[in-house]
Amino acid sequence: MNLKHGVFTISLDFELYWGMRDKKSIDEYKYNLQGVSNAIPKMLKMFCDNSIHATWATVGFLFFKGSDELKDNIPKSIPNYNNKEFSPYEYITSTSKIEKAYHFAPELIDLIIEFDGQEIATHTFSHYYCLEKGQSIVEFEEDLYSAIETAKQKGLSFKSLVFPRNQWNKKYLSVLDKLGIQCFRGNESSWIYNASGDEDQNKFQRLFRFIDGFFNLSGHNTYPLNECIKEKPFNFPSSLFLRPYSKMFSILNGQKLKRIKNAMSYAAENNQIFHLWWHPHNFGTNINNNFDFLKDIVDHYNFLSKKHKMVSLNMSELCKLAG
Repeated sequence: MNLKHGVFTISLDFELYWGMRDKKSIDEYKYNLQGVSNAIPKMLKMFCDNSIHATWATVGFLFFKGSDELKDNIPKSIPNYNNKEFSPYEYITSTSKIEKAYHFAPELIDLIIEFDGQEIATHTFSHYYCLEKGQSIVEFEEDLYSAIETAKQKGLSFKSLVFPRNQWNKKYLSVLDKLGIQCFRGNESSWIYNASGDEDQNKFQRLFRFIDGFFNLSGHNTYPLNECIKEKPFNFPSSLFLRPYSKMFSILNGQKLKRIKNAMSYAAENNQIFHLWWHPHNFGTNINNNFDFLKDIVDHYNFLSKKHKMVSLNMSELCKLAG
């Protein structure tokens, strides 16, 4: 099956502090986290004004109103990571006050649901790491089942999944199929994007990924639909990560935009999928700079839509194209 036009796909990893907990303290990252409540409504307005459809891969913990409700819904089987720092359950039991602003977002989830073309997907229940040592496929299934059951309370059913830290594990794909998840976001095909656990991260890979965000080292990373739907669950891989504004590297903003626009244009001209992703908390600071940059991307999409009939589809809508 081939596309008759290019597709612009956006997915967002919506996780708040659960995605940063083992990397930074709240004090180190609080301004990014606080800014999410302003950034998401602004993103939704921009998406709505430009008919942009997006997938919001949401950590299950965010659905709860507070820590008491979360503690009442902890799964019986939790990930037994060798490195206990990876487990949010250690954090939940040892932290006296889990502040809502940094950990829970039911109102923002409700807001996203109100907008046409916005898909609530899963980012697992606990921001689960599928390639870290100690955890198992049984624990992963329990985690994902908890995410699905939690979403049901809002009348939601998941069709798409994004693996936290892009640790997609081929052995675990059978669980997605078993629980009704139709697709996931895989990684770019280049070796610099190979999925791995934290301790297996290569510093050269990190460096090359950073450079690749500005200069084309790995290719356009766009995909024909028929390559993505060869087997279930479908794999709609990432094309590029939208790196947030940095004053230190602002001199390269033009190059970063050129990198993204060139890949988008290639997808539009060759009837392929271009898949851009980022985290809402990336836009929590330097909001004006980040949104000015995003507007340039959206403007280019509008140009490609007029010239090449490119369309914007979220991940679940891509699944529908497969029939």
